[in-house]
Amino acid sequence: MSEDILNEIKNLNYAEIIKSIQIGIIQKCNNYSKNGVIFGLSGGIDSGVIAYLCAKSMKEKTLALIMPDSKISPKEETEDAIKIVDTLGINYKLIDINSIHKEYYNVLEPNDLALGNLRARIRKNLLYYYANSKNLLVLGSSDKSEFNIGYFTKFGDGAADLLPIVSLYKTQIRQIAKELGLPNNIITKKSSPNLWPNHVAESEIGATYDEIDCILYCIIDKKLSVDETVSQTKIESETVEKIYQLYKKSEHKRITPEQL
Repeated sequence: MSEDILNEIKNLNYAEIIKSIQIGIIQKCNNYSKNGVIFGLSGGIDSGVIAYLCAKSMKEKTLALIMPDSKISPKEETEDAIKIVDTLGINYKLIDINSIHKEYYNVLEPNDLALGNLRARIRKNLLYYYANSKNLLVLGSSDKSEFNIGYFTKFGDGAADLLPIVSLYKTQIRQIAKELGLPNNIITKKSSPNLWPNHVAESEIGATYDEIDCILYCIIDKKLSVDETVSQTKIESETVEKIYQLYKKSEHKRITPEQL
């Protein structure tokens, strides 16, 4: 893989980006007459970055929901999420979604994928419940890498009023996390939506985030063809084609429903 492409992706003014995102969140809250913001905090890097961004600009108007499923969520993830809110001093609620998921499980026909995605949709329902009751803006934590390959649950973690970090690739998110001072174990941990046991994003996708980012950067930002991307990135053609197909076939997840 080409380190030159990766360095090109990382070469940004992160202090300016942080400032711009924080101003943007505040402006949207004001524009929509919201009392503050709410988001789901998993203990991973994307939601961790959202937490740090909000804590530094609107701490008293921020509510985080930590929503593990005690049946499958790693205990360490929940502990990391609680450490984040304790460190930042932001308001939070801890809700175990296991009992809610069980109620669905008892009446639905079994399907592991659908039941996994149901966890993301339950979490989003809870976020919008509190957003509704407290007049809050729901922040999504999708980054540019996962958003553009459709690696999110439609009307689950992909649903939000505002996506503050969706213009940033995962490699750029890691750089912002360092700038914001997130704990190193969160910056370096393997990403996981935790929709089923032992769920690891890179294993499921079949590519590393460095590879995904280099491929998407060449295709989306540099507008290169698949063959040109293979040549520039030095990544195997099968991997480039796989990510390209994920990008194309997930387009319906990134747009509002079509009208006939």
